[in-house]
Order: sequence, then structure tokens, then C-alpha cells
Amino acid sequence: MKYCSISEAATKFNIPESTLRYYEKKGLLPLIERDAAGRRLFSEDQLSLLETVICLKSTHMPISDIKQYIDWVIEGDKTIEMRLEMMNHHKQAVLAEISSMTKSLKGIQLKITRYTQRIQHK
Repeated sequence: MKYCSISEAATKFNIPESTLRYYEKKGLLPLIERDAAGRRLFSEDQLSLLETVICLKSTHMPISDIKQYIDWVIEGDKTIEMRLEMMNHHKQAVLAEISSMTKSLKGIQLKITRYTQRIQHK
């Protein structure tokens, strides 16, 4: 199996190494292996799990919910229905946030248009 270092994983996902250490401390990366010197080793499975953590975090899922999701992943197939329910619920929250942000963006664009017109008519 191929492994990568913490710096390689951080570079791959464009995040600081400290974020990876934080995620591990919070239990979001529970199966990280270490080499003889104690350095973290990220397998392909761990990188895939990390990608999921980053996705959920970037869509504003709370760390506690991500932790619950990861725990369910570790438990295996018996938690698939719970994971599906969680993802459906989170999808609805993300869609609501997108809708809210879209409305806000329209307001910002209106201000930009007004200010641009005022500057052009000086």
C-alpha cells in the first residue's frame, strides 16, 4: 500500500499541516498510521476519508457531526441508513445556505451596480 506524509497530504488538499493534526486530535482521522519515528502516514483510504472531512467542513457541517459520521463509517455497513439520513439532512442545510447566499449576492450586486453608475455619472 502506498502512503504519503502529512506534508504531502496537506499539499494535496491545500490545507495547513496544523489542520490535519487538529482533525486527528478531534477524532476525524482515527486510523492514521505512524512510521517507526512516529510520523503520520496517510494511506489512500485515509486520504479518501480526509477528502470527505474537508468536503463536510467546507459545507459548514459542525465538527461534532463530522465526528459522528466518521464513527459511523468506522462501524461499517450497519450504519449506512444513519449516514444516509445525516447526508440528506446536511444536503438540505447546504441548499438552504446556498439560497440565502444567492439572495445576499443579489443585494451586493445591486450595490455594485448603483455605485458603478454613480461613479460613471460624476
